[in-house]
Amino acid sequence: MTNARASRMALLEVERVSKGFGGVRAVSDVSFTLADGELVGIMGPNGSGKTTLFNLIAGALAPDAGRIRLRGHDIAGLAPHRICARGVARTFQLVRPFAGLTALENVLVGRLYGRAATTRAEAVTEAARLLALVGLEGRAETPAARLTLIDRKRLELARALATAPQLLLLDEFMAGLNPAETATAMALVRRLVDGGLTVLMVEHIVWALMDLARRIIVLSAGEKIAEGPPEAVAADPAVVDVYLGSERGSPMRA
Repeated sequence: MTNARASRMALLEVERVSKGFGGVRAVSDVSFTLADGELVGIMGPNGSGKTTLFNLIAGALAPDAGRIRLRGHDIAGLAPHRICARGVARTFQLVRPFAGLTALENVLVGRLYGRAATTRAEAVTEAARLLALVGLEGRAETPAARLTLIDRKRLELARALATAPQLLLLDEFMAGLNPAETATAMALVRRLVDGGLTVLMVEHIVWALMDLARRIIVLSAGEKIAEGPPEAVAADPAVVDVYLGSERGSPMRA
């Protein structure tokens, strides 16, 4: 496949993107593409640049160098609300619901101020559908502050989906969950991808990410050190060394 053809098919293109803070390069010359319907995982130790990369794609930060394109249109440096309007939504490692609003009202914010033009009545119907989709059916009138951690994560996901994204950025969606909750979260992510959503996912639970993603990108100290199918990435000596040390095996066992 030629580069031109690959470019036409890509939903997201990240090309030689860099970002520094006070002389420290948090992201350094990172490139990758993402096609429609893919679930791609990003992994790396703490401080490797994963969340900074998400912030660059979502517009919370502007890159110092490089290009970020969504369906061929440059979005690097645009304000977050403008990038959301073009079809990129995200969740956060530390969930950020509107604590004083109900679950339904939280999702309505995403629907009414997202990129899909809608009436309030249509927005309420869609918000209720999304609450049911993520497992919060019957919790519409519950204040967000009273939800459990996994339910707040579900709520934040529903609010992101309410913006009608083409691309969903999941930032450690399974952090803090117990094994049963992690399995539930994984099933939900699979259901979204099976429904046609494109997902770029940062996750510290390596076994879960390896199970979900068909392609993994590994960052270390802001640089991309590996990219490929989970099995190939898990066997890559550079990845093994970053995660466990050269004498201790592979991250597939983490």
